[in-house]
Amino acid sequence: MTQKRHMTAEDLYKIESLTDPRWSPDGQNVLFVKTHINEEHTYTSNLFLLDQETGDIEQWTYGDHKVSSPRWSPDGKKVAFVSNRSGKNQLFVLPVKGGEAKQVTDTENGAGNPVWSPCSGKLAFTASLEPKDSLIEKKEKEDEDKKLKPYVTDSMKYKADGAGLLDDKKQQIAVIDLASEEISQLTKGEDSYSLFAWSPDGKQLAFATDADAKEKDFSFNNELYLYNIEDDSREKIKTAEGYVGFAAWSPEGDQLAFTAAARTYENATHSEVWVWNKATGVSECLTEGIDAPAGDYAIGDIQQGANVQGAVWADNKSLYFVITDQGNVNLYYASTEGEVYPAYEGAHHVYGFDVHGASQKIAAAISTTENPGDLHVIHVPTGEASQVTNVNKQLLEEVEIVVPETVAYESTDGYTVHGWFMKPAGFKDGEEVPMILNIHGGPHAMYGNTFFHEMQLLAAEGYAVLYTNPRGSHGYGQEFVNAVRGDYGGGDYRDLMVAVDGALEQFDFIDAERLGVTGGSYGGFMTNWITGHTDRFKAAVTQRCISNWISFYGVSDIGYYFSEWQIQADLGDIDTLWKHSPLAYADQINTPLLIMHSENDYRCPIEQSEQLYIALKRKEKKTRLVRFPESDHNLSRTGKPELRLERLNHLAGWMKEYI
Repeated sequence: MTQKRHMTAEDLYKIESLTDPRWSPDGQNVLFVKTHINEEHTYTSNLFLLDQETGDIEQWTYGDHKVSSPRWSPDGKKVAFVSNRSGKNQLFVLPVKGGEAKQVTDTENGAGNPVWSPCSGKLAFTASLEPKDSLIEKKEKEDEDKKLKPYVTDSMKYKADGAGLLDDKKQQIAVIDLASEEISQLTKGEDSYSLFAWSPDGKQLAFATDADAKEKDFSFNNELYLYNIEDDSREKIKTAEGYVGFAAWSPEGDQLAFTAAARTYENATHSEVWVWNKATGVSECLTEGIDAPAGDYAIGDIQQGANVQGAVWADNKSLYFVITDQGNVNLYYASTEGEVYPAYEGAHHVYGFDVHGASQKIAAAISTTENPGDLHVIHVPTGEASQVTNVNKQLLEEVEIVVPETVAYESTDGYTVHGWFMKPAGFKDGEEVPMILNIHGGPHAMYGNTFFHEMQLLAAEGYAVLYTNPRGSHGYGQEFVNAVRGDYGGGDYRDLMVAVDGALEQFDFIDAERLGVTGGSYGGFMTNWITGHTDRFKAAVTQRCISNWISFYGVSDIGYYFSEWQIQADLGDIDTLWKHSPLAYADQINTPLLIMHSENDYRCPIEQSEQLYIALKRKEKKTRLVRFPESDHNLSRTGKPELRLERLNHLAGWMKEYI
């Protein structure tokens, strides 16, 4: 047997990502998107079709562009999708019987989110427009004015990570008739609209907007509406005050399932699945008895474009959705009569799924700690499941994959810290090895039973790896996820240190004198905090971090409300903001600290790292600053591939130098 090699940073280019599975209406085929990084250091994605009868997989689109959002027409004769092959994201329609895909939109700012009409002759979609502009009356292109102009705003929400400074464009809803190619713009003006679903009778579109909000700067909610196509009227569906993220009609059109998160615990509040009854006008929560959020809150670094559906109807009385719980993302079943139970459980991460009700089958994109992700078909009545793709077969056959083992340690306040521990690749009994603690962002996210290239790389570099879910993480109950608010650097810090102590006690081959710590975003904050409060780590790497809550309040795209929600202080309470700021403890940082940050990060702006770097250099501490150009907050997940490699190499290099 040939000995397998260890994972490398460059293997990031060899990992293929399978996402967004969709059943054909007849239940014979599953369409999905597969993404990889090409030789030009860009992401390429195309459509692939699984034939259920033969098991054959056929590639449906080609080229080095990106494809997303494949949607079957209700009659099964066409597939709509989004592609940037023309330069901007536009809608394309591909005949199932063969032939070229036809571009059906040519909107100036692109188009997305295709939603079929029940007659299969029209597509609703979204497009960005300035309030005075129209999709129907195209404005003449003006000559480019090269004169520099100031940016003027009256809004607190004037910038966003990944987008930069925001213009006046708002997301509007339109419909295109595929036969006549005529476009009808349904919404316009100063507000943005999120399109969800077309009713089975063709008369209504479900959407969400915050159009009725009086104070936009402090509007973090939206409301669910029905747009009546026949008379252009709108009907508001009463929901709990909060954020609606998804909606889907029942097959008979008499019910509407939707997901919503209230504001009880601000952004730490669990999302729930509701069903609105058209006849009674009453909405009922299906997940009220589950102390876990509906949706996918697991994080990883290789699933490109994953977007799990909020709920999928199997028939007019039952539907499926995912729940994030105890390190897993599992499929759940619910009936409109009150039944709710797990439909497919396991140590895994379901990050995409679709249901074919007639055949009682589910197509699911599933990742595990040992597999980046493949398509599985689950027969609901028997629970039988089969993996029907093996997109990373070659890589998994040649690389040693380290299998994490679950760990759990008792912390303070009655909480248990759950996580995973990895031995180094090729570990042999009797060896003494260093260990790295890796801390996730959010803080309301969750490490889970999913594949993580970064963790595999660190294990391949000879480190034991510990990654856990401290309080503030999703998946362990509403009280647990809310417990971090107002207590950054308190109980969460204790949770992480308890986990380190627990691992040292449980695994006697860890060298307690060679510990490292790293994390990004909130994990970067915690890395800074840890190094300012203990010298037990011999190396630290902070990424896209927060160091100063006072300046963060004004410079982050979310700072002014996130600080109030999470630190529970505003600029009238400088003492509290400073007390929770790692910069306040810079004099106590003795651990060699590598600081990495993206220059276009608007979520945690680079000045957060600049302040810390200069403070440490002034005190002649061991530190280094690495700046990534043309990159935002999501560098480690969706950033430019060559810079993702640089990031991994700097991380591994710093750990090697000091531990």
